[in-house]
Amino acid sequence: MNYDFDTVIDRHGTSSVKYDCLNDIWGKDDLMPLWVADMDFPTAPFVREAISQRLRHPILGYTTKPDGYYQAIISWLRSRYALEADRSNIHYTSGIVPGLGLAINCFTQPGDRILVQPPIYHPFMWLIGRNHRTMVTNPLTPDMRMDLDGFRQKVRGCKVFMLCNPHNPGGVVWTREELYTVARVCHEEGVLVLSDEIHADLTLPPHHHVPFACVGPLARENSVTFMSPSKAFNMPGIAASHALIFNPRLGERFRNHVDTCEYGNGHVFSFVTVEAAYTHGTDWLDQCLAYISGNIDFVIDYLARHCPAIKARRPEASFLVWLDCRGLGLSQKALNSLFVDKAHLALNDGSMFGADGEGDGFMRLNVACPRAVLRQALTQLSVAINQS
Repeated sequence: MNYDFDTVIDRHGTSSVKYDCLNDIWGKDDLMPLWVADMDFPTAPFVREAISQRLRHPILGYTTKPDGYYQAIISWLRSRYALEADRSNIHYTSGIVPGLGLAINCFTQPGDRILVQPPIYHPFMWLIGRNHRTMVTNPLTPDMRMDLDGFRQKVRGCKVFMLCNPHNPGGVVWTREELYTVARVCHEEGVLVLSDEIHADLTLPPHHHVPFACVGPLARENSVTFMSPSKAFNMPGIAASHALIFNPRLGERFRNHVDTCEYGNGHVFSFVTVEAAYTHGTDWLDQCLAYISGNIDFVIDYLARHCPAIKARRPEASFLVWLDCRGLGLSQKALNSLFVDKAHLALNDGSMFGADGEGDGFMRLNVACPRAVLRQALTQLSVAINQS
């Protein structure tokens, strides 16, 4: 079956953060939204059908986790990543960020040190600050790789290392060797690894995602991995993610913490949609990744020909493209004005991903949209640059 990724869908008025919050954030609603990390493609049809089928029953009552939910996750992990799990390793959370927040509160205390590697997915920093922990930073190298020498120094005295795997906003797929070094150092220093792997399923060929828990016993026994079908199948509004914990002691501690406030129950659509995505999703996802790859090619080619001062980093995973705009010679304030006021585009400001200016001069572009939309957006950007 061939799936449609070209049809432009009007999302205004659907309580979409991406579309209906433009005025709240930028003070104008005439912007083309290419920021929030959800797709403008239709949610995978088998996910929508699972919801429709559930709605055919007239009662929306309390819902338990069916066996099919666990089996779908277990089968997906085995077939996609050669990662063996059983249902005792799987803990439902309402999202990756809520899950990370639960883990921070479960495994650390106020004032504890938590290491991150900016530029980094900005909720990492929010979670640390809002939960009164102390952030320690080990910035990535200029080519967006881990500074492992710095890591060995900075991680000492920390309680947790928050790993973004694959990396957001850089789209980096970490090598097995990099992850093994992290696992060994964190084991030696007594530092727990929280691995956000929400973009794993969006790894772009020929690259291959390596789950942190797969690099050896030191990683498997000293980590909490967070995964979800929400990005890959465009269903973030379902609020269905899961933590994978293979150390029984850590798993029991996390489960007890989640149970204190009944955070692990889910809702009536949480489990049938995850089961549908992981059971029926392979062909749809392959086609989606091929379309995204084509969009990335389009962006890189267009910028090279029409906006050569902006360099697009080719992501190895995800539909998010990290744009190096430093060649324009603009301050971050002026750069934002160029995109918003002149090009009428809403992208993520690169500075939000840095703790000490690591994202200055950059913007993050979401290319998970019909190519016609992307072409119009880049045309507007080119015109704005040429008129400046």
